[in-house]
Amino acid sequence: MPQLLEIQGLRVQFETAQGVVRAADGVDLKVGEGETLGLVGESGCGKSVTALSILRLVPPPGRILDGRILFEGRDLLRLPERDIRKVRGDRIGLVFQEPASALNPVLSVGFQAAESLMIHRGLSRREAMREAVELFRIVSIPDPERRVHDYPHQLSGGLRQRVLIAAALACRPALLIADEPTTAVDVTIQAQILDLLRRLREEYRLSLLLISHDLGVIAEMADRVAVMYAGRIVEDAPVRDLFRQPRHPYTVGLLESIPRRRPGQPRPRRLHAIQGSVPDLALLPGGCSFHPRCPDVMDACRQDDPRATSDPAGRRVACFKYP
Repeated sequence: MPQLLEIQGLRVQFETAQGVVRAADGVDLKVGEGETLGLVGESGCGKSVTALSILRLVPPPGRILDGRILFEGRDLLRLPERDIRKVRGDRIGLVFQEPASALNPVLSVGFQAAESLMIHRGLSRREAMREAVELFRIVSIPDPERRVHDYPHQLSGGLRQRVLIAAALACRPALLIADEPTTAVDVTIQAQILDLLRRLREEYRLSLLLISHDLGVIAEMADRVAVMYAGRIVEDAPVRDLFRQPRHPYTVGLLESIPRRRPGQPRPRRLHAIQGSVPDLALLPGGCSFHPRCPDVMDACRQDDPRATSDPAGRRVACFKYP
């Protein structure tokens, strides 16, 4: 499958009063044309920072130290600022995590969805607002002719999320980055948002980078899954292979924590929690970052950091269990 996006050795750090936080520490990722890659991990592991790095939107005091981000044959980290602005919202769309904070409260939602059309396509405000109505119709916002004039506070959480998706799709991007798109909505709206993303991916042949801590969402949507822990990718595999036979102990722990009930069971089995807690990224342990919590820890894990190795099928895992 041709690669649309390839991240190589991405390193991002934040200098804080507590020390240097390595939010992304040698991240390698690939997203193929028409593919959905799920990026999973606990809160604070670096998923959102990785997404923001693609468009060079890491907020200060964060800094991208090293790496390459190849998109459509160009390294986005080496582009002049005026050129990366042409990529944002045009070739790459971004759906932010919190619609309530991502939308400007003093601008109509229609204008916010239409803004990229004025910037990247040169449309007049009137033309762009007409396009916004069509975008709202595409993402199933009811009564779009009226809703384009509403302000964010007049919409429910689910409708605000649809507005963000409409704005991200305005210029028909090749890649859509969706950062926790179902976090702020209830289960019913979550299902509608996922159905919408699936339909839009098929209709517009989108590539999708879907960031979530919800493994159920990833299992339903993704073609491949990358598992992130403490700023690093510890496993990368096709979705079926990862769920059927996880390799990294952290991935095993995540899957064991999913509530399940087998047919005939009177109640769900007891959940297994990963022992310990997520490490402070400013105070990471030596060796493998997961070794203080790992049930399969070995001496090598405490001394060295395992490199990711690949099998013939392209599945990668960073663990000394798989030399």
